[in-house]
Amino acid sequence: MKQSRRKHSPSFKAKVALEALKGEETIAELANRFEVHPSQIRKWKNSLAEGAAGIFGGDQAQKERPVIARGTDMAF
Repeated sequence: MKQSRRKHSPSFKAKVALEALKGEETIAELANRFEVHPSQIRKWKNSLAEGAAGIFGGDQAQKERPVIARGTDMAF
């Protein structure tokens, strides 16, 4: 019988990723404890680490996005 895919909530992913960032347990131990694959924990951990800079550097994230002026006529 085929098992259906589990969908994890963002709060669950954050909790697991934070535990991985703490480094108190190995990825294998966390995978066993939370019943997810170790590679999935690594992905969530890396995503959290990359995205955390955006929390503190909001100005940099705004500068990187292209700015589109409202109400401008795009026809030349």
